[in-house]
Amino acid sequence: MGSISNFLEDELLDHVMGVGAYTVPTNICIGLSTADPLDDASGLAEPSGNGYARVTLNTWNTAASRAITNNGVITFPTATGAWGTITHWAIFDAATSGNMLAHGSLSASKAVVSGNTPSIASAAISVSFSTGGITTFLANELLDHVFKVGSYTPPTIYVALCTVAPDDASTGSNITEPSGNNYARKAHSAWDAASAGHTENTGAISFNNPSGSWGTITHCCICDAATVGNALWYGTATPNQAPTSGDTVSYPDGALDITLT
Repeated sequence: MGSISNFLEDELLDHVMGVGAYTVPTNICIGLSTADPLDDASGLAEPSGNGYARVTLNTWNTAASRAITNNGVITFPTATGAWGTITHWAIFDAATSGNMLAHGSLSASKAVVSGNTPSIASAAISVSFSTGGITTFLANELLDHVFKVGSYTPPTIYVALCTVAPDDASTGSNITEPSGNNYARKAHSAWDAASAGHTENTGAISFNNPSGSWGTITHCCICDAATVGNALWYGTATPNQAPTSGDTVSYPDGALDITLT
């Protein structure tokens, strides 16, 4: 499985949270590396010369189960000299330079010599989101957006409080929220620009004052609608709280963290 880069983590957080739109590149380009590129691309070691060039691939299978794969064989130019031992692949938003979007390891390393025509089989590249924090719905939507299968329009962001832990499969209709007693999700549009795969709320998020017990709040969930809709992110509420009549319920500035790793 391949993972998305630090660059793309920040771009997608900003896109979803309304900080800045992520414009899908004109072409998605696949490159090779003789070392692990690492999430920050500092380990990238592409071959140089000898006929090496990245390959454009704009056809990808629809994301499923938090992963997306290449649709079609990726065939590189025929090597006119040694490229070294290829151990990893990387995905970029340009044919040269540009930004690395994702990376992963080959199932088997290959020493490319003059006369070889390297290729990667259809569906052999898989880019995925790890479990936890981001729902499967949003993971699939973002993969389709990045890889030109579909587009994801940033929604109005609502913060929901939960008395039962959400999970990857949670939707906006099956999370367990307080019922009645003046409870409602809270819209919040101000979020910090993402850095190091992390963003947090800019300004306090203040809910209605309870008119009765809301139960014990153990988790929160970010949704795309005031009711029902889709669950996007989820996490624990620390410490747990049991709001009741007369209480003030809020997240102070910077208290609600969203992280992609």
